Amino acid sequence: MDFRQLHETGCFVIPNPWDVGSARFLAHLGFPALATSSAGFGFTRGKPDAVPSLGLDEVLAHTREIVQATALPVNADFQNGYADEPERVAENVRRCAATGVAGLSIEDATGDPARPLYELPLAVERVRAAREALVGTGALLTARAECFLVKHADPLRESIRRLQAYAEAGADVLYAPGALTKEQVQAIVSAVAPKPINVLCGMPDSPTVPELAALGVRRVSVGSALARAAWGGFARAARLIINEGRFDGLAGAIPFAELNGVFRGILDS
Repeated sequence: MDFRQLHETGCFVIPNPWDVGSARFLAHLGFPALATSSAGFGFTRGKPDAVPSLGLDEVLAHTREIVQATALPVNADFQNGYADEPERVAENVRRCAATGVAGLSIEDATGDPARPLYELPLAVERVRAAREALVGTGALLTARAECFLVKHADPLRESIRRLQAYAEAGADVLYAPGALTKEQVQAIVSAVAPKPINVLCGMPDSPTVPELAALGVRRVSVGSALARAAWGGFARAARLIINEGRFDGLAGAIPFAELNGVFRGILDS
């Protein structure tokens, strides 16, 4: 099933690897598609999750690496398109599409605390420019309303207003990260139907996939959560070693033979 077909019925999970190894392991587990994580990648480079921290060429190289790691379709976390102006967003989106991604997302957060969201007319033009840049590529465009993450005064209402406008501008998939209660998700699904929506589940108390599917959610991602889970195990073990000279923090590690065997099998197949 190709990437577009995955969004037509049911509900699927698109996990977020942060390097080639994690991408190949997730494919080995049987997930149908993958998505990059700007935060997950940034942390591997010792950098925070912020557009200025990672150069466009660096992000494109990483995206291409994940695309080439498996045969699965890959959606790129393309932040704000690494530009403000619609014409530059379009140019950068064309370069991202050239990496072979099956889709990419564009968000409306500016990164500027003084004006955290692009004004809606400009945000719509940015989505329209990205959509036009993808013509002929077959790649899906996900438009993100960042209202919950930037703590907008009325995040649900503003998210719906923006997502409806982005749908009109040509977005294929809609996404309001931070919307997680049943009421919020249901409201967004109803407001943008029949367009598919993506829900971010990055916390242990997130709704289950069956619960989200029952609300009409088509796609579920985890953002940086898997990367942070890996960092969590690493940090706990390392702190025990440096602070107490103990190695029991390594107890949860995957056995060497198991992990080595997975990657040997992938290379041999």
